[in-house]
Amino acid sequence: MRLGTVDETTDLLVRDMRWEAEDVLRLGLERPDGKPLPTWEPGAHIDLVLPSGIERQYSLCSDPSDATRWEVAVLREPVSRGGSRSIHDELRPGARVQARGPVNTFPLADAEEYLFVAGGIGITAVLPMIEAVARAGKPYRVAYLGRERARMAYLGHPLLQGPAVTVAPRDERGRFDLEAWLGEPAAGTVVYACGPARMLDALEEASAAWPGGELRMERFQPKVFADVADGSVFEVEARRSGVRVTVESSCTILEMLEQAGVPVPSSCLEGVCGTCETVIVDGEAEHRDSILTPDEQAANETMMICVSRSKLPTLVLDI
Repeated sequence: MRLGTVDETTDLLVRDMRWEAEDVLRLGLERPDGKPLPTWEPGAHIDLVLPSGIERQYSLCSDPSDATRWEVAVLREPVSRGGSRSIHDELRPGARVQARGPVNTFPLADAEEYLFVAGGIGITAVLPMIEAVARAGKPYRVAYLGRERARMAYLGHPLLQGPAVTVAPRDERGRFDLEAWLGEPAAGTVVYACGPARMLDALEEASAAWPGGELRMERFQPKVFADVADGSVFEVEARRSGVRVTVESSCTILEMLEQAGVPVPSSCLEGVCGTCETVIVDGEAEHRDSILTPDEQAANETMMICVSRSKLPTLVLDI
């Protein structure tokens, strides 16, 4: 079980901004009062609340041991919902923002060896992991994929140099052979990956022969699921709140609980951030999130109630 709860809100000052690659802007964030920032571990992200009120999730890509500063890197999305456009076009050094978190739904587990696959801006989630593994003296390999070198952030970072790292811009190398790079499944080796959906789907296919739980991914976009069948109706009991709601096919559990007056922490509403993860007391979830591993979904201990549903007529939640 892993619950990605957001339990702190921090006022932040945008101390500096720097281009890390074409259309990738790095923000240096500090507390205005100079006090230490909340601690975090590799794989964590924050919910950044911009002056416009827009809230988006960004991976922390700085040094977890530095309590004076956080860094996030933001890709300007060609079809922006407002977050990346606001940061690139409106946010400037000296601005004040808020952050909720940090939250870690992509934790780095102990292993004998690590394989890291980063696609484009996915390097931001992976870079602190590489640093932690390198400091621990564990063996690792990195595949960093992108459309073109000019758009790949942090290429000059010392950890992305040397024979353990393969940099593969598609305009130079063509389609990267993930299956060949992964090699044969090896006991004690785990694979961590973050990047666009197409790359992660290809990686899932390429690693099909690996033991369950050895591939761990963080998605920026939600997985695509079939539409909910018409007539898919079930009851949800919020055990601690003493509330019972009916969830029809056109609604989500989160929406119905909020309408019934049950406060539910939430953010992305797409099953990718982990904010609404809720403990299952009884029943069986139909998992439609992009966070839990297949083993975690099979354990049926928690679910993301912004997208997941119930396989049975009744579902009881600890909320």
